[in-house]
Amino acid sequence: MLDVDLAALYGVTTKRFNEQVKRNLQRFPADFMFQLTREEHGNLRSQIATSSAAAHGGRRHLPYVFTEHGAIMAATVLNSRRAVQMSIIVVRVFVRFRHMLRSNAELARKLNALERKYDGQFDVVFEAIRELTAPAPASRKRIGFRV
Repeated sequence: MLDVDLAALYGVTTKRFNEQVKRNLQRFPADFMFQLTREEHGNLRSQIATSSAAAHGGRRHLPYVFTEHGAIMAATVLNSRRAVQMSIIVVRVFVRFRHMLRSNAELARKLNALERKYDGQFDVVFEAIRELTAPAPASRKRIGFRV
């Protein structure tokens, strides 16, 4: 996400957002954040049909781009009410994911115990349950900028 979009999401100006990021650069390694080149910025401007840089003041600096990790980290360095709420939501989501993974592991153990208990007549049922609980294969091609 662009710095301007994250700033709007967290309820701060882009200038304040970038100030806080620069004050905490050690929290933003290259796989969390990078700055667009002039060519990339020009391509982005032509894709989203923005006005010329001279019109309406424009930007003086090239925009920063944040990966999902950088977007989460940005919420931790900002003090706006919205950024704090976003940090709390992210923590809660990770706790839910951990709980879901733990419950899937318990389900797999119980399924294995049941399979050992019963003879081959339920093999099809057990296999169907395993397919339903298995994670989907990551077949999508990743999109976006590569560092």
